[in-house]
Amino acid sequence: VQLQASGGGLVQAGGSLRLSCAASKLTFSAYNMGWFRQAPGKERNFVAAITWTDGTWYGNPAKGRFTISRDNAKNLVYLQMNSLKPEDTAVYYCAAGSAFTITTMDDYTYWGQGTQVTVSS
Repeated sequence: VQLQASGGGLVQAGGSLRLSCAASKLTFSAYNMGWFRQAPGKERNFVAAITWTDGTWYGNPAKGRFTISRDNAKNLVYLQMNSLKPEDTAVYYCAAGSAFTITTMDDYTYWGQGTQVTVSS
C-alpha cells in the first residue's frame, strides 16, 4: 500500500491550499481516509476524515475552514484548506484505515509520507 500526499507549500495567512493524497495497492473505496498534522515539537493531531460511506468529521481547528472529499474513481482524497492561519503550519499526513472510529491515529493502518504546509503571517 502506498499513500502519496502532495499540494503543500508556503502561503500567506488567509490564503488557501488543496492537499491531495493518492492511494495505490488497496481497495480505496473500502477504506476510511484521514488527514492528520504535526507541528514541530508537537503531537500528531487529527484534522479531518471521510469514511468509506462518505461521512465526514473534522477536528476543531478545521471546522468551517477545511473540507475533506474523495474521488473513488481516481483513488484520491483531498483536503481543501481555506482561511489559513499561521497556526495551521505543520506537516500534513494522509492515512487509510478500516476501524469503526476515525479520529485517532490508532484507527489508521497505512500512512503517507507527509506534505509541509507553511502559513506566513
